[in-house]
Amino acid sequence: MSETQPNIGDMLLATVPMAKTLNLEVVEATAERAVLRLPDQGAFHNHVGGPHAGAMFTLGESASGAIVIGAFGDQMNRAVPLAVRAEIGYKKLAMGPVTATATLGRTKAEVVAELDAGQRPEFPVNIAITREDGAVTGEMTIIWTLRPHS
Repeated sequence: MSETQPNIGDMLLATVPMAKTLNLEVVEATAERAVLRLPDQGAFHNHVGGPHAGAMFTLGESASGAIVIGAFGDQMNRAVPLAVRAEIGYKKLAMGPVTATATLGRTKAEVVAELDAGQRPEFPVNIAITREDGAVTGEMTIIWTLRPHS
């Protein structure tokens, strides 16, 4: 990491209060991949003792935001990143701490080329949510856009 670039995880936690509320931990945050962890916390459990669906959604959305910051932070002087829509599938019972791993569904170059052409690009971020044993408990896709500044 360059000394002139701010830490992606620090930027996320500073700008997204909900991530701090849930005590999310930024494990890794780069332009290629973001990994966030939701610790096991009773205050955020559901009726069966695992992480609440809303907490898992926020974990996945926050991981997607971290990779968007990592990949497109250098474009924020001319566009603002916004989540457009999201879909989540809860696959298995999640118990204990869970981790969300986010990856871009399109290359940065493709997205920036559309922005350069005066378009408002949309791109998917794919997220896998896993338990400590590695089982995938949820899969999520969030479509983001870079809205050019007026």
